[in-house]
Amino acid sequence: MAADGIRKESRNGRADHTDHSDHTNNKQTEKATVLHKDVGLLSGISLIVGTMIGSGIFISPKSVLRYSGAVGPCLLIWTACGVLSTLGALCYAELGTMITKSGGEYSYLMEAFGNLLAYLYSWTTVMVLKPSSFAIITLSFAEYASAPFYAGCTPPVLVLKCLSAAAIFIITTVNCLSVRLASFVQNFFTVAKLIIIIIIVVAGIVLMAQGNTENLSNAFEGSATSFGAIGLAFYNGLWAYDGWNQLNFITEELKDPYRNLPLAIVIGIPLVTVCYVLVNVAYFTVMTPNDLLSSPAVAVTFGDRVLYPLSWIVPLFVVFSTFGSANGSCFTAGRLSYVAGREGHMVKILSYISLRRYTPSPALIFNGVLAFFYILPADINSLINYFSFAQWAFYGLTALALIVMRVTRKELKRPVKVPVILAVIMVLVSCYLVLAPIIDKPEVEYLYCTIFIFSGLLLYFPFVYWKVNWVQKFTRPITMHLQLLLEVVPPEKTE
Repeated sequence: MAADGIRKESRNGRADHTDHSDHTNNKQTEKATVLHKDVGLLSGISLIVGTMIGSGIFISPKSVLRYSGAVGPCLLIWTACGVLSTLGALCYAELGTMITKSGGEYSYLMEAFGNLLAYLYSWTTVMVLKPSSFAIITLSFAEYASAPFYAGCTPPVLVLKCLSAAAIFIITTVNCLSVRLASFVQNFFTVAKLIIIIIIVVAGIVLMAQGNTENLSNAFEGSATSFGAIGLAFYNGLWAYDGWNQLNFITEELKDPYRNLPLAIVIGIPLVTVCYVLVNVAYFTVMTPNDLLSSPAVAVTFGDRVLYPLSWIVPLFVVFSTFGSANGSCFTAGRLSYVAGREGHMVKILSYISLRRYTPSPALIFNGVLAFFYILPADINSLINYFSFAQWAFYGLTALALIVMRVTRKELKRPVKVPVILAVIMVLVSCYLVLAPIIDKPEVEYLYCTIFIFSGLLLYFPFVYWKVNWVQKFTRPITMHLQLLLEVVPPEKTE
């Protein structure tokens, strides 16, 4: 590859638009080197639904039941969590159609509060939340993919980690190759998980028609009255709904975002809510609350009791579900790293785009490498649990950004405008979800997570705010060699 094939960089990480007359006959220059709008309405809905529905509803919906205490409150909390997720997503619909940049919360925090808060969000999410979530989902995939080969015993840890690493490699490669291919994979696995949900729901309806409703009678008997217990039930329910903001990470690649972003939200999240509630109702037609609480994998138990001899399809479709959820996580995580790199909050190479594939391959590879390292420790579930309070802090700040910009950025066009009370509710719910676990069970790990978040300032001031010269001299040759190796270039301005 000739050296002149790499465009010069400006100090802010964007491309200087130099003359490319030598390449006018090259077909590649006919398409601007940017992320193209390849994601339509169906793919947008699939991204939301496919990322939200992972393994949780099939494996362990029991946390909500444990803290709510009875079937009735459990179903109400699943419904209320869906409503709250929809309210949050509607706030994001206004933000996403007002600020049509990829990156989700990062772009909105940048517009409302400036560089520092946006940087702390990107630091926490790019380095911990996104790659660790990717790793956890692939470990769930590995557990269920290997289970048939180790009947009656637990698969070896080495096998699980190798399968997880293979899934990370395959998903990252697919996303680097093509946006359309990644969208196709997402659509396929979303359809697969909806098929198994339909099977479970129809089986539940048939069982209810046959009179198996004893677990649904006296549904509120023994329900929890503790404010803290109900709060923890909501916390676990909302964790299962996490992913409702995924489409905002790829706004720049969405066809007609003013129409498709709010439409995908209005279709996708209520669909997930209906699925979650009906699947839980189906579980209670064949399992008592005690059965459900003692089951290691609720959907598998349901399949063994109802679908035998075809019960094997349940773990198979759980594998499909976790793979699709991991693909969605990877797809959006790469866009956040890409936007943060473009704004100068991460190294420049993360903002570069494949010259051949038009994908943010350096950002995707970076997320995949971090996820690989996160699968190495013995237990990373506790890590993501402790950092989840930070995720809800950023959700609350993003809702607050909507309220702030109603005052400070009145000039911005708002194709979708939601009642400000929705943002107020989101801020209050987020405050509760941040403080509830800390107050209920204060642990030193929360302090460690907070220290890690603010440790990003040690990098922010010298490398982002002051931009010390020696760092640029050190990173420039590394960036150039990575550019040549990966065949990537800075994104072009297309305004």
